[in-house]
Amino acid sequence: MNISSVIVIPRPEQVEQVVALLGAHEGVEVAAVSPEGKIIVTIESAGDKETIQIYEAISLMAGVMSASMVYHQREDEPEAEVLVEA
Repeated sequence: MNISSVIVIPRPEQVEQVVALLGAHEGVEVAAVSPEGKIIVTIESAGDKETIQIYEAISLMAGVMSASMVYHQREDEPEAEVLVEA
């Protein structure tokens, strides 16, 4: 599982529209919106490829001027770990 954080800068007149688009996108959660209109989102995805696809989709959304990934972490799924007893 990948967890990433992205700061999205929308056009000032399109903040609400961009927040709605982000919230409707699978794997994306709007964490905060600053008074200036900066949007902080988290992305949860299965792998690197999916993270990149979501990040690129955010960057190309109508009303988005820029998107900057500021955090990325890859975690192994706990259920994927296998205990081996000797």
